[in-house]
Parts: sequence; C-alpha cells; structure tokens
Amino acid sequence: MSSFSEDLLNHDARALSLLIHQRKISCREVMAATLARIGRINPEVTAIVSLRDAESLLGEADARDRMLAEGRSMGWMHGLPQAPKDLADAFGFVTTSGSPLFASHRPSEDSLFVRRLREAGAILIGKTNTSEFGLGSQTYNRVFGATGNAYYPALTAGGSSGGAAAALALRLLPVADGSDMMGSLRNPAAYNNVFGFRPSMGRVPHGPSGDLFFQQLGYDGPMARNVADLALLLSTMAGPDPRAPLSLREPAAACTDPLVPAISGKRIAWLGDLGGHLAMEPGILDLCERALRELEGLGAIVEPIALGFSPDALWSTWQTLRSFLVAGKLGPLYADPQMRAQLKPEAIFEIECGLALSGADVFVASQLRSDWYRHVLTLHERFDVLALPSAQVFPFARTMPWPREIAGRAMDTYHRWMEVVVPATLAGVPAIGVPVGFAADGRPMGMQMLGRPAGDLELLGIAHAYDLATRWPDRHLPRLLSDVQAADRQPLMEL
Repeated sequence: MSSFSEDLLNHDARALSLLIHQRKISCREVMAATLARIGRINPEVTAIVSLRDAESLLGEADARDRMLAEGRSMGWMHGLPQAPKDLADAFGFVTTSGSPLFASHRPSEDSLFVRRLREAGAILIGKTNTSEFGLGSQTYNRVFGATGNAYYPALTAGGSSGGAAAALALRLLPVADGSDMMGSLRNPAAYNNVFGFRPSMGRVPHGPSGDLFFQQLGYDGPMARNVADLALLLSTMAGPDPRAPLSLREPAAACTDPLVPAISGKRIAWLGDLGGHLAMEPGILDLCERALRELEGLGAIVEPIALGFSPDALWSTWQTLRSFLVAGKLGPLYADPQMRAQLKPEAIFEIECGLALSGADVFVASQLRSDWYRHVLTLHERFDVLALPSAQVFPFARTMPWPREIAGRAMDTYHRWMEVVVPATLAGVPAIGVPVGFAADGRPMGMQMLGRPAGDLELLGIAHAYDLATRWPDRHLPRLLSDVQAADRQPLMEL
C-alpha cells in the first residue's frame, strides 16, 4: 500500500462513488488506501475501533469489483468503507457502547439504518469510538480510550460521535454516521471542522431493538465533509419503517432531493449566548458572527433576537427527560452492585437523578417541552433559521473528562457546558452543525442552524449554499495529513 494510493481519499464520497462506478478506480484500491491511512494515522487519534482484518476487507472489496464487472451495483455506497458509531448495532461486530460491561457484546441484528448502509453497498470495516453509553460530549471510555482531535490529537474530538468526526476530518472515512441526544452530531462536527446533521424527529427510524416510544430525544444522523455528501448519506439512512412506529412516513427523497443552494432572502435569527445566560469561552461568538456576515453576503437577512422563553425552564425540562430516559435504559445495570461499580460517575449521576423522579415530574417536563415547541413555531413564523454556537468552549485537553468552568463560571453538572445544544434537541427540529473557522491558536469551532419542523430539505439547501461559499473542510486540512499535503495540492483524477 503506497502513500500514493492514499490520494484517492482526497475525493469526497460522491466523487469516489462515481469513479468506482466508472471503473476508473477499484473498490480494492479504495479499501487498500483506507487501510493504509488507518494504519498510519488512527493510532494517534483512536477514531476507528474494532477494525476487521485486512484480508477479509480486501476480499470483500474484490467481490464488489466482480459485481461491477458483471454490470451489477448495490447502490451509491458500493465498495465504500463505512464504520458505524459504536452505539449502533452491526451484526458481526461487537457493540461495546463504550462500556466494559459490553466489551464482548455481539448483537444478533443490525440497527435499521446500518442495514440500509449495507444494502446500499457499504463495506463495514469497524466501528467509530464513542463515549460510554454516549453520555458526555467527550469521546473517552475504558474499552478503547479517548479519541483525539483531528487537528490537535492532544485535545478532545468532542462527542459522543467524536470517533466519526475525527475519522471524517482525517479522511479515514468518506462519510460517517453518528447520533445526537445532546449535541453529539453538532459538537464533534464543530471540533473537527466537518458537518453534522441532526434530522427532524422520526426522519431516521430508531430501532428495531430497545424502546420505540419514549425515546424521543436522541436521533441518528449523517456526518460529512460537505453538505452534498451529507444529504446523500441521509437519503440512505432516512425513510419510514414499520418497526419504528414514530418514524416519519415521508420517503427519504422528501428531505434530500433536489438539494440546491438556496439562501437569498432567508431570515436568520441569531440567539448568541441567550442574552448572557450561557457562559462562552472568548472568541466563539466572534467566529459565529463572522459566519453570519458571510451568510448576509450570500443574501440572508440576519437579526439578533432574544429567546423569549425561560432558559432555566428549558434546562430543568432537559434534565428531567434525559435522566428519565437514561435511568430507564441503564437502571438494571445500576441495580447490580458489581455492574454499578463499572459505570462511570456521570452515568451513575444520571441514573440516580432519574430514579428519584415521579411520573408527575416527567409529565410536567413533557408539558414544558410542548410549550417550547409551540414557542419555536412562533419564531419560525418570522425566521427560516435559528442560529446558535455549536459549543460553549473550544476543544479542551483529551485527558479532561469535562470542563469544570467556562470564562470563570463554574459548571454544576457534567453536561452543563453543552447547554447550548438543548433548544434544538427539545424542539425536535432539524439542526445542522456547520464549520465557522478557527481560534487564533488553531482550534476549530462551529455553529448550529435550526430549521423548521420537518424542514430538513430547506435547511440543507441553506447549509449547502454556505458550504459552497466557504469550503472550510477543504481549505484547512489537519496537520496529521501534512505528509500528503503535496498530493492534496495536485489535481485529482478526472471525473
């Protein structure tokens, strides 16, 4: 596997798919390049985990090539390497969920969206690292360790889809999936200079295992280095399934086709730090406001506004509903003293908070969430997009579990430092994390844009226009790719 073979990975997912289907490159060449780069770079960041052996993967790539030679294609992902997040079940792989309690757990079936990736032709090479049970926006666990930032491996990649985001930025994967309950697609996208999309509630079906009715906070979604690839992956992940009773009945194409850049005349409400309610590390608001000026230059109309709803009520609602769900899922582990001893403190905190709740507490929180949703509808009568930073701090030390303070303000829980992502989660609206650039010391940052309920296609069109105008992931490559910088500057293969 020569370093030259890694040039293939400079292409985005759509270009790779086209080149494969035109038989200008082979699935084996793409797999060989991917394995070469993983072998060279992944030890620095621990983004890909549970990697399959090279012989099996190259054999599977050869089988995909033989299919093409016979005029058969499985779909646009035919032969593309893919690694589901280690919270998603994939038959034939361990799904550890970042916990030593599940270090040997092998599910009997795929998650719904993982099955769709396979059916579209993806070759599953392994998993991407996550935080324990997806708790916390810092990807570390006692099974595989911590994931390093693509730009500064000594810093966090964010989480809980940190492995996916770092793998994307380092061109270990052409696209990636993740999940988002408390910013887990948006925060790592910001920290690794890529795009993360949290779809509308029900857009990507949840299941088939686990709770299918109460779990209405965390969604699976796509990550990519450009919005066009993001929409393409979403088109595969999305769409109804009878095994997911809350899935939207619209076909996948309703949220992805046609994807056209459309931003002129769009009205954007800038919520900033919620009138000083949120602690912010200096420099974050400045980068986001610069991005908003770029949007204005593309024809958008930006207006700073007040939230018009109690942030404290949102936080209280969030804590109740999140702890209720976590305690419901992890409570049986907590009940066993030997298993409880292997849970991280943050998981125990969530479970104990959840076990202390009454049914009436949960209902009141659901009512408050409903009030918030109704308020969001009134905001969207005036605005197409609501904008907020994707995080309240820049990437911090990989060895730090979570920030204890921001700008001199103490954080009272392990997740208070990510409070900025709660409004989108509670509303269930589509939200995309877009790159906005880098701090003076080179640490990346991003901004959330929240669309109308079920307005995934409109939001993607706005983000697509911004992406075409800024091209942050292509303009600023991670330092770990420096030894292939010369190749990156050469013209890519003709399509």
